[in-house]
Amino acid sequence: MSMDVELTPAGPEYDVIVVGAGMGGIYGIHRFRQQGLSVIGIEAASDVGGVWFHNAYPGARVDIESDNYCYFFDPELYQEWQWSERYAAQPEILRYLNHVADKYGVRDHIRFNTRVESAVWDAEANQYAVTAEGGDVLTSRFLVMATGQLSKARKPAFDGIDDFQGEWVQSSQWRDVPLEGKRVGVIGTGSSGVQAITVIGGIAEQTYVFQRTANYSIPAQNRPADSNRFARLAAKVPDVWDEIIASPGGLILPPVMGKASDFPPEQRQAILEERWAFGGQSLLSVFSDQGVDPEVNEMVSEFVRQKSRKRIDDPVLAEKLMCTTYPIGVRRICIDTGYYERFNQDNVHLVDIREDPIERITQTGIQLRSGEHIDLDTIVFALGFNAFTGALDNARVTNERGRHPSDRWARGPRTFLGLTTCEFPNLFIITGPASPSVLSNMNLANVQHMDFVGDLIAYMDEHGYTRVEPTKEAEDAWTDHAYAVAEPLLRRAHDNYMVHVNQDDGTRVFIPYAGGVGQYVEKCKEVVANDYEGFSFK
Repeated sequence: MSMDVELTPAGPEYDVIVVGAGMGGIYGIHRFRQQGLSVIGIEAASDVGGVWFHNAYPGARVDIESDNYCYFFDPELYQEWQWSERYAAQPEILRYLNHVADKYGVRDHIRFNTRVESAVWDAEANQYAVTAEGGDVLTSRFLVMATGQLSKARKPAFDGIDDFQGEWVQSSQWRDVPLEGKRVGVIGTGSSGVQAITVIGGIAEQTYVFQRTANYSIPAQNRPADSNRFARLAAKVPDVWDEIIASPGGLILPPVMGKASDFPPEQRQAILEERWAFGGQSLLSVFSDQGVDPEVNEMVSEFVRQKSRKRIDDPVLAEKLMCTTYPIGVRRICIDTGYYERFNQDNVHLVDIREDPIERITQTGIQLRSGEHIDLDTIVFALGFNAFTGALDNARVTNERGRHPSDRWARGPRTFLGLTTCEFPNLFIITGPASPSVLSNMNLANVQHMDFVGDLIAYMDEHGYTRVEPTKEAEDAWTDHAYAVAEPLLRRAHDNYMVHVNQDDGTRVFIPYAGGVGQYVEKCKEVVANDYEGFSFK
């Protein structure tokens, strides 16, 4: 569906333009309309859903519990949607987002099949002029970028890809491709790759897993949703929201224990066994010092490796699938529903491309450096994303000096609260750098940011302000604080998509805010209580 919008040259057509119609965009459009603002959403896809629209690969599912990964703003909405699984699969999440969009009339305020080509700040008119693909220009007082931090896919860069005569597809831009009865190669063993391989290995005639770096993968312990748990949560929705928004990760998990040294070895083992049985993300935060103490982390890492080895029949293959090159939690952990067990099948093969790299893609498959050729009908690329700035850069947001936000971020992103950045008035980057973002429940992160923006706009309207941006002092202080919080983390010292490395001197910048959701939310409340201290209004 798309909308025809008549331009009004006399002034901004809209109070707010929201770019992106995923989980954040859907809520933002609803939230801003509820407070009486005129809103238009712009979405490149043909429907709502964001990453859950595009990431429709086999096996895609949420990696935190479904009853936490949903909206809490309306108890009636929470109570009327009971999830079928503890960890919902992509089709169910997409149905849920469509249900929400329909229930609150959000879809009627979105231009679909519309890509933003540029968004230019007009300092004299105090508005953004957003040019859509095809030439339409929309104007608004505020620009809200709900484009996500993991939405701009990395393009495959393999020699010969255009020669391949079979089908190839990216997990993050999925389209239906032949799998059943086919020889399928999957390149990438991060979260998307692990989920896809688990399903493809049960469908394809032969599945070849091209692994450069082994990952940690923990059983989700998925099962049908617990109706009793749902009833308890649905009966106290506001209280549950208060609980998760005060938690470190924005979700309900078993509590973080004290330091590992506070417990004797047999008790540490018992605690780890309990967390393994619980499944999912709980093993990332067992002991308070496992993210900073290498010895404690190695204890948890080896526990996971020992458990994982038992899932694989061939001990030689098991060692190749074990992660030994970085500590657990440094990169995004995989939550699986039978990944390692797939390698016990005769038709699922591991190709170690650290030992024998991919030389090129040929007409009929993949050529390795050793000369070995693997014949394939279909190739699936699960290569991750250009995180944090990819989608933002694509929109070409430009200030009055002709600069883009990331032009100022050569040595790492600089923001105030991960939401605003100097020299870009009335621009809001939802779940941006130096906010909890990818370290948290992304539903909560989106909603909390949209609420902050809505309240800030209401404050401006009440006081007659037309533009807002952070002060340089506030941006510097928040950036320094975010860096300091991340300083002791093991994950900052290891290469991963959350770390920006300055090539000239090797300094490392951890991009998301590592202080936890609860601490972040308290800081936001403090800013509001002090009349939006840190912001400059005009």
